[in-house]
Amino acid sequence: MKRSKRFEVLENRPVHQDGFVHEWAEVGLVAMNGPNDPKPSIKIENGRVVEMDGKPRSEFDMIDQFIADHAINLELAEKVAAMDSRELAKMIVDVNVPRSEIVKLTTAMTPAKICEVVGHMNVVEMMMALQKMRARKTPDIQCHVTSLTDNPVQIAADAAEAALRGFNEMETTVGIVRYAPFNAMALLIGSQTGRGGVLTQCALEEATELQLGMKGFTAYAETISVYGTENVFVDGDDTPWSKAFLASAYASRGLKMRFTSGTGSEVQMGYAEGKSMLYLEARCVYITKGAGVQGLQNGSISCIGVPGAVPGGIRAVLAENLITTMLDLEVASGNDQTFSHSDIRRTARTMMQFLPGTDFIFSGYSAVPNYDNMFAGSNFDAEDYDDYLVLQRDLMVDGGLRPVSEEEVIAIRNKAARALQAVFKELGLPPITDEEVEAATYAHGSKDMPPRNVVEDLKAAEELFKGPATGLDIVKALAKNGFEDVANNVLGMLKQRVSGDYLHTSSIIDKNFVVKSAVNDPNDYAGPGTGYRISPERWEEIKNIPWAMRPDQIG
Repeated sequence: MKRSKRFEVLENRPVHQDGFVHEWAEVGLVAMNGPNDPKPSIKIENGRVVEMDGKPRSEFDMIDQFIADHAINLELAEKVAAMDSRELAKMIVDVNVPRSEIVKLTTAMTPAKICEVVGHMNVVEMMMALQKMRARKTPDIQCHVTSLTDNPVQIAADAAEAALRGFNEMETTVGIVRYAPFNAMALLIGSQTGRGGVLTQCALEEATELQLGMKGFTAYAETISVYGTENVFVDGDDTPWSKAFLASAYASRGLKMRFTSGTGSEVQMGYAEGKSMLYLEARCVYITKGAGVQGLQNGSISCIGVPGAVPGGIRAVLAENLITTMLDLEVASGNDQTFSHSDIRRTARTMMQFLPGTDFIFSGYSAVPNYDNMFAGSNFDAEDYDDYLVLQRDLMVDGGLRPVSEEEVIAIRNKAARALQAVFKELGLPPITDEEVEAATYAHGSKDMPPRNVVEDLKAAEELFKGPATGLDIVKALAKNGFEDVANNVLGMLKQRVSGDYLHTSSIIDKNFVVKSAVNDPNDYAGPGTGYRISPERWEEIKNIPWAMRPDQIG
């Protein structure tokens, strides 16, 4: 068969390397409004839900029971169930209906009802709704700081640069689990070198995460996964109640945390029960609400390839972010794991959250090159910094990043590497050489770093984890070696555990260690001229990218 040259060219475009499938509702390969999704309903007798979404209480699984007993505002539930879903959708989009009124209604919806409501919206309407419904007025971003070789010197330098560039939360993980204490400590020291108040975490299995937090090496956690079907929960040896208990363990120790979920996880596990991805994800959001957790990392996350393969899948990802805000929770809206070979697709996927703004537009912008990203790569990475800055400038949107000079970055990377070098020396850990400090100062990624002695590092990291050293020992080591400002910043993070202010919904901490959250920075968007607006000072910062020509340079 003679081929069309046009089609031959198109078939070689990056988008053809992505995977696409037709809908297959029986196994859950349908984004939203699936044919097997339940119809909304609720019946309450003596203050107890006896029927929800067409299912009598006698047939409830453990997720139904948890949601019915803990996650729904029963006072208005029957009234909201009787309201027209299309009219509710209009109210959510309408700038003249305040968020405070909408939340009373949306928190009274059942999972099927809330899916039916958002099902009436197109993506532009969902973005309008998201702009109004996010909990905190000010949008923000979180980043990944990881290393292919688990190099702590590189992680410290990258964290310092990321803090300088504007990230207020940072997450690391490991290639080798036993490296965790070094990675967590490097992220803490590096971030607090960049600026005080940055929240950091190390994503591992839950018991280790909690121990690192209790030692003062991390400030929050979010990789506590919840699922939308009972079989997937059981497969993970968990229940909604065990997750709620774990959440209380973090809160009682002054550690911020949120759950993680995402469309497609149940399909990947083979237990979707024939329901749509969005309906099952809605159940995850309700579990989060019922557990009393302040927020949720969702937006498909590590499962993004599944909704990305079916029709309307990226719309469903936006819908799950919106549902989270409708239940009055903080949302870290994904945009983390890469899902497409197409630059056009990955940018379009991010615009859904970038334009309206969310509590955290990214729950993992890769602050390192993607070859170093141990979360399987991110939708945007360190090589996209300048493109992202231009998007902010082009559209007058605050996406959280700030322009920086090469001189600033070199200086802060060097300071962070030297600070970590001093702490390692003071704590008797394997030495960090001047050669490593120099390399980290100018490195792009782990390929530019000299190798460390992994055997020695792992032995020392294990001893550090099991030993008595805490965040206070880091403070002392920094102060003793001339890094008083960094020591004060680390101490400031430890003090947050005592005050507990950053356990409020959508909390971040500014450089003066003032907590900003949904309590003191509530989203009051009510149409043009309201809600978050870029200040003149912030607009000057966004406009002035270093490579833009000044008038005196033209001609």
